[in-house]
Amino acid sequence: MKAWRCTVCNYIHKEDTPPEKCPVCGVGKDKFVEIEIPDETDTAAPEAADAASKTSAVEQDARTMGEKEPDPGRKEADLPPKNLYQKITLQMIRHHAHPILVHTPNGILPAVAILFIIAWLFDVSLPAKAAAVNLVFVILSLPLVLYTGVLEWKTKYNQADTLLFRLKILSAAMTSAACVISMVWYLLDPLVLSSSLAWVFIFINLVMLGSAGVAGHIGGKFVFKD
Repeated sequence: MKAWRCTVCNYIHKEDTPPEKCPVCGVGKDKFVEIEIPDETDTAAPEAADAASKTSAVEQDARTMGEKEPDPGRKEADLPPKNLYQKITLQMIRHHAHPILVHTPNGILPAVAILFIIAWLFDVSLPAKAAAVNLVFVILSLPLVLYTGVLEWKTKYNQADTLLFRLKILSAAMTSAACVISMVWYLLDPLVLSSSLAWVFIFINLVMLGSAGVAGHIGGKFVFKD
């Protein structure tokens, strides 16, 4: 049986022909390349699998370094970063900086929304103040979260322009915008949850929470390939 690898998300498809569309990232079949799957009865299978893994790593490093095609005769160690910036970004990609950093906003935002809702329903100020403090940490983390996300999209996923990537980028943008709007609004009017526009403020926070959830769900789809 033949096997095909998506060059964008590395999904493996085991059929005689590549799929019309990648079930993970949504790119067309033209983005699939045929690969060899070692026979389990072959004693050289572990070595072959290891070689394939190294080849994939070299290809990934080549994309990260901005090279069009990796030199087959070069090993991963022979692809040094050209400058300090590339060295830092390469380490970010290798050590999964974006999936790690994105846990900060995704973990705090539910608490922010819940605290604002409690403050609104029971007309108390302390939960709103706690929500605002938590939102500060979210906003401080967003620049690095967004930067590593764009970096991963450009290098690891080769700037793929599919519906899923568009949705993820749109969701991240909506989350960021809603965070900033909510924070600025609360700073300008700490009594907003007692005003007639409280429901609008709560709605913005629900949009913030929902869009963060969508972005996280899509990110998990790329990571777990399901």
